[in-house]
Amino acid sequence: MYKPGGTIAAALEKIQTKSYVLPAIQREFVWKPEQIERLFDSLMQGYPFGTFLFWTVGQETSGKFKFYDFVLNYHQRDAAHCPELPKLHNQTVTAVLDGQQRLTALNIGLRGSLAFKQPYKRMNNSMAFPKKTLHLNLLATPQPDEDGVVYKFRFLSEDQIVRDDASLWFPVPDILGMKGGPPMLAWLTANKVEGDALNVAYTNLDRLHQVVHNEPCIFYYEEGSQDIERVLNIFIRLNSGGTVLSYSDLLLSIAVAQWKIIDARQEIHSLVDEINDVGAGFSLSQDFVLKAGLMLSDIASVGFKVENFTQTNMQKLEKNWTEVRKALVSAAELAANFGLSWQTLRADSALLPIAYYLYMRGSPKNFVTAGKYAADREAIRSWLMRSLLKTSGIWGSGLDTLLTALRDVLKKNGDAEFPVEKIEKVMDQRGKSLTFSDIEIDDLLSVNYGDKRAFPLLTMLFPFVDLRNHFHVDHVFPISLFTTKKLKKAGFSVDRADELWNLANEISNLQLLEGHSNIEKKDKLPADWITSQFANSKEQKHYCEKYVLGKIPLGIDGFEKFHIARRERLRTMINSVLGVEKV
Repeated sequence: MYKPGGTIAAALEKIQTKSYVLPAIQREFVWKPEQIERLFDSLMQGYPFGTFLFWTVGQETSGKFKFYDFVLNYHQRDAAHCPELPKLHNQTVTAVLDGQQRLTALNIGLRGSLAFKQPYKRMNNSMAFPKKTLHLNLLATPQPDEDGVVYKFRFLSEDQIVRDDASLWFPVPDILGMKGGPPMLAWLTANKVEGDALNVAYTNLDRLHQVVHNEPCIFYYEEGSQDIERVLNIFIRLNSGGTVLSYSDLLLSIAVAQWKIIDARQEIHSLVDEINDVGAGFSLSQDFVLKAGLMLSDIASVGFKVENFTQTNMQKLEKNWTEVRKALVSAAELAANFGLSWQTLRADSALLPIAYYLYMRGSPKNFVTAGKYAADREAIRSWLMRSLLKTSGIWGSGLDTLLTALRDVLKKNGDAEFPVEKIEKVMDQRGKSLTFSDIEIDDLLSVNYGDKRAFPLLTMLFPFVDLRNHFHVDHVFPISLFTTKKLKKAGFSVDRADELWNLANEISNLQLLEGHSNIEKKDKLPADWITSQFANSKEQKHYCEKYVLGKIPLGIDGFEKFHIARRERLRTMINSVLGVEKV
């Protein structure tokens, strides 16, 4: 039976007083600003808000579980997780089993703020995350656009708020403390709203006030059982359709509920944050960490199946967690040492066999740098890069079966070194061969700038580049020279512009340069840049030999000849580094 829960303002007060809480089985807040704006528009239009599922946790039970608060001031880097609440004692609370995203969206929109990273800015730049609060344009006439949106809600930072004849942005959180009628009119008058605009603005503001303070929008179903197994089953059945939670979210929920000592939710999320902060940064996920936990703890199958998340298995994972965590951090550090990052790691799962190997070896502190591990590191690097280069995709279909098989090989043969030959034999038996055909070599020679295979291929061709430093994938002939206008000026037919642009983006025109060198190079022709960088002809020749550039033409008119010649030299090198035997 569904019950009325009152107004939005009343619900937010219960969040503020910690009467509404989130159980540990809930996931993080995942909505984007546009979803919150759309929710407020729907409320203003009077659309159904949906029902909620609440779990009343009695005072005799609440102290047994962990609970979390709702996100208020979301910051994508610094405050993306639900804050943990102190342990409850003799207190009855209402835990939200269904409706967290909607309630959090209301909490942020009416009480808090958002801070998402702006495009093209670095994660470590605090200015990349401007604080934004929800605003409503009171001067916008309520008319539906092509998407059916009527009311103009926007998350805006202070410097984005513009007051003109068409816009008056009202800070939505102010509506909570504002009474209806005269106070609203006084606010509009103070902001110099007059004439017909006053009627539009007052109508919009009054509608917002009615939705928040007066209309009974909250309806819920209440579960009163104190049996965690029943509650967990309700939660999983409610969400197993895949539209509300991902399957890994559900499995994390089970892990959270079954770990006894360590806070699984906090540990897994903090580990995701830590490994993603290694080197230039990765985009590894909760799924990656959960699968790694299954693999490294030698749980029968690494698949995301409910039967793998039994209490026995989860206690085993909890017991091994410190070593699992250490191995995953070491694997991320090793990948960063190879120059990989979120931009260049084509398949996250490729790190899992490496993490398992490091786990077996006890994750030596100096594995990434010590000279005694150099041969082992090189064996891992070569295997990893080749697996990332495969066009067919090693880390796609049949992944769980492959990872389980590789774990068996490592368990039997990985006590002293990374057993590349035995690993590749098992991969070959499962149709995941690291042998490259002539067709695949031709495909690699056509890899374009921006393709995630470009980096591993270039690292194998030019292993002397110190990838611990900041580096760029660089065009030998700058791509800026290949606009239609510049090509026409250089004597090329306009009809060939697209063809030449494509050739300029292929691997034959790419190299790896340290960041500062690439910045200095900019739009210079390669012959001019090499002359400016190196004092004498001997050094210039050495540089050209290192990057197999051959004789560098002075102008862009010699580019095609350069491209053809370097392509063939790279073909020979690729055949060599990938172990392709030519008859």
